[in-house]
Amino acid sequence: MKAILLAGGMGTRLRPLTVHTPKPIVPIFNRPFLQYQLDLLRQVPGIDEVILSLNYRPERIEEVFGDGSRFGIRIRYVVEPEPLGTGGAVKYASEGLSDTLVVFNGDVLTQIDLAAVIRLHRERSARATIVLTPVDNPSAYGLVETDAHRNVRRFLEKPGPGEITTNTINAGIYLLEPESFDRIPSGVPCSIERSYFPSLVERGDTFVAYLYDGYWIDIGTPDKYMQVHRDIMDGRFVTAPFLDVPIPRALVSPGARIEEGATVAGPCFIDDGVLVEAGARVGPYSVVGRHSQVEEGALIEGAILWPDCRVSREATVRDAIVGRGCHLGPGVSVNGGAVLGDETNLTDFTRT
Repeated sequence: MKAILLAGGMGTRLRPLTVHTPKPIVPIFNRPFLQYQLDLLRQVPGIDEVILSLNYRPERIEEVFGDGSRFGIRIRYVVEPEPLGTGGAVKYASEGLSDTLVVFNGDVLTQIDLAAVIRLHRERSARATIVLTPVDNPSAYGLVETDAHRNVRRFLEKPGPGEITTNTINAGIYLLEPESFDRIPSGVPCSIERSYFPSLVERGDTFVAYLYDGYWIDIGTPDKYMQVHRDIMDGRFVTAPFLDVPIPRALVSPGARIEEGATVAGPCFIDDGVLVEAGARVGPYSVVGRHSQVEEGALIEGAILWPDCRVSREATVRDAIVGRGCHLGPGVSVNGGAVLGDETNLTDFTRT
């Protein structure tokens, strides 16, 4: 069995963080995001290869993951000649394959039991199985309607209040049979959600839904990206690097240097090579990336710093994301959901 990860998007919702860093390798703590999906896939018996469907800066992604041997799973790369949409990308990446395919959108983080999804797919002899997850605010999403036997019946694109018949949305995880890909046009953009899936319903193919109400999140916006870190620190999503880290979950690398007189309050994460000077404070829900420096009197609170950042004396970073290699001068204040791209330099006493 093969898995296809649809990781070709440009990550526009996460810009400016993704200008130099494709979304699949955006760091979650000290690991590239896609590694969490690979960890999930390699636990499933029968998946012997992961195909990464790429378009934007594929060389950067291949530099990180290589042939997959370091991550315990074989990886192959397929680069779209042009953006083909989700349906076109699946068909292009699956050329020559006949086995059942596990397909993941490249921005989904979850702990779903994939083996259970596979069992349902096989028990029902389905052409396609889609994972659905419930949401609190159905009006903000496209919804997927099923019958009492979990057969997919209808897709509702952001319905009005009077049209809402369900609270389940597409979770971006599918099992598909390539024999049905004849209805996906070759070499042109095609949406799996708006074209291929409705065609299954129209033709009466066996198209079933697996309902999953566990942890699931789309990391594709700055707010959700920050939330993922908080969820992991709080133990709502149990994974590395916070496995078995006791409350208050202040995880400090042995290679970090915390000077006497500095304050570190968990939950937080301080990576290898970080220097936190005397009088500085790293507060709850902070992430300080590899080889960053937090100088005397500086405050980091609820913020994410990527590697190689310098936060100068008396500077403050609250509830913000700071890209790789940024320099915040003395007295700088970065607050309230600000997102700084790589190598941003803020001069002394700048306010955002």
